[in-house]
This record gives sequence, structure tokens and C-alpha cells, in this order.
Amino acid sequence: MAPADQKFNNLILPDLHGPFHIIGDVHGCFQELHALLHLLDFKVEYNEIEQRFQAKLPQHQKLIFVGDLVDRGPDSPAVLQLVMDLVEQGLAFCVLGNHDDKLYRKLKGRKVKVRHGLEVTMEQLQDRNKAFIDRVRNFIGKLPHHLVLDDDRLVVAHAGLEERLHKKNTRAARELSLYGPTTGQLDQNGFPVRLDWAADYAGEAVVVYGHTPVYEPRWRNNTINIDTGCVFGGRLTALSYPDFRLTAVDAFKLYTEPARPFVKYAKAS
Repeated sequence: MAPADQKFNNLILPDLHGPFHIIGDVHGCFQELHALLHLLDFKVEYNEIEQRFQAKLPQHQKLIFVGDLVDRGPDSPAVLQLVMDLVEQGLAFCVLGNHDDKLYRKLKGRKVKVRHGLEVTMEQLQDRNKAFIDRVRNFIGKLPHHLVLDDDRLVVAHAGLEERLHKKNTRAARELSLYGPTTGQLDQNGFPVRLDWAADYAGEAVVVYGHTPVYEPRWRNNTINIDTGCVFGGRLTALSYPDFRLTAVDAFKLYTEPARPFVKYAKAS
């Protein structure tokens, strides 16, 4: 649930047509992200004087991150700084993930359970100064819960979003964008049992999302899940739009054991 001082926020940019490179859940895997950007011909350097990352992108191309920048992985602060710098330079967009939102609530002083990787991020942030922490809090607090682009032909939401909620700026749209639909029950590991919303999707817009780790990017009914579980020893994947080319780098190591197995689907429809 959104804190009282955090407004619902979607971002509708129908006149922005890409090309876009949409990157799945990073979860603090900074080195893999840097390697993936190199494969996409993005030149990223750190300016020691300005203490900012600077990037050169192929002409007219932009990055989009599907959220969950933080938790579990080896360097969430570096991932945050890189993404914040790219967004501020007008080179990238990012939607809010559930892990990002939990970090935001923690940084706002809200009562949250420090687990599922948040404890790792909070420890990593201890070496950063107050200005950086303030910047992170302000950045996450303004992230949209979903993006609508390219004449409404492309939707990006962390956990996906059914068509009736596209372009809606409501609590329901926000909650489903961050968490997806669930049965209301918990599995044997104490996690919510998720519903496969994409199985019934019949919308015209392509929906790109993550949230639920899968062995391979999964196309289904004009949706694609590109969270290939980098932090769990899988891969970090990017989908290039509008040509739908997939680019991925293998995780450099297994950073944390998954609490539940990767979702493995039958052949996509």
C-alpha cells in the first residue's frame, strides 16, 4: 500500500516511440547490468569529478527498467546511482518495483519487515552519505507504477497489468503493477501464491514485465516476462522494442538462493 505522502503515478507518453531497451529485474547486480549495457552498445563511464555516471546511447534509443533495482544482490547502491543518473540525463525510464517501494517506505521511516533482501540493501547503504540517501528516497517516491508508450502500443509494469487498468492512475492499478494478482493464500515458504494474469490477457498493447523469475523470457498473449533471475544465478535480460530482440548476460555468480523455484512454463502461446 502506498504511504499517505506518496501519490499514485503512471506515465503516459504516447508520442515516444523508441527504440527502447527494456531491462528486467536487476536486484543489485551492477556488474551484470554494466555488461548488458555494453552488449547493447551503451557506453557508460563514471565521472570522478562530478561523481556521476555518464552514458552515450545510440541515437534516439532509451532504456526502460522494469523495477526491483534493489535487494539481494551485491551492489544495490551502484545500481541505484546508475539508473538515477541515466533517468536524470533523459536517457532512461524506470517503473516502480515492489522491492523499490519497500525500500522507499523504510527510508521514510515506515514500519516494514527488513527481510527478503532489504537487510542486504540497508547494510550496503550504510557507506553512503545523507545526500545520496535523500536522493534515493526522492527518486523512488516519484517513480511511476506503469508506463504507456508508442501510441498506447507498449505498456511496462513491474508485475504486468491487465488491459482494463492501462492508463489508470488508481490504487488498484498501482497494487497490481507492483505485485500482480494473487489467490490470497501463502505457499509453503510464506510467499503469496501468484495468479498467471497473462493467461487471460487479450489486449492490443504489448505488456513487458518481470517480478516472477522464469528460466527463459516468456511470451504469452502479447505479454512477455523478462525477469530471468540474475540475482539467483540466472541471467539479466533486455528486450529491444519494437524489433523484440532479446539480449542477455549470464549472472557472474549465484548471489542468493531462491526461496522458491523459478517458474517453468510449458511452451508459450
